[in-house]
Amino acid sequence: MNIGQAADRAGLPAKTIRYYEEIGLITPDRGENGYRDFSDTHVHSLIFLARARSLGFTIPECRALLALYTDKARASADVKQIAQTHLAQIDAKIAELQAMRATLSDLITACAGDHRPDCPILTGLAKGAG
Repeated sequence: MNIGQAADRAGLPAKTIRYYEEIGLITPDRGENGYRDFSDTHVHSLIFLARARSLGFTIPECRALLALYTDKARASADVKQIAQTHLAQIDAKIAELQAMRATLSDLITACAGDHRPDCPILTGLAKGAG
């Protein structure tokens, strides 16, 4: 199938598929005319990559996961390690966002929001600018 058909089946833009090819994540066959020729296996790999990316895995993590996926002699511990490391990164981001939210919420609560010029939000932001 051509790249448009593969894109439709995988739910990815053709531009993304070309990028994945450029960085070596996927290598479609080439027809006699030089056009890309995607098999069902290629589409399955593209769907796998789309799902992994939707879960926030980086390109290097996707590369490792795809290699493990195709390696029938893999150890599930290797897969689990990648997923656990990624989950720890997500947890760290969540903690950072929660701290940001708490700080911003406190600043908003402290601001009267009236016509006076003093504003605890601007004062709080200025503390980090000095």
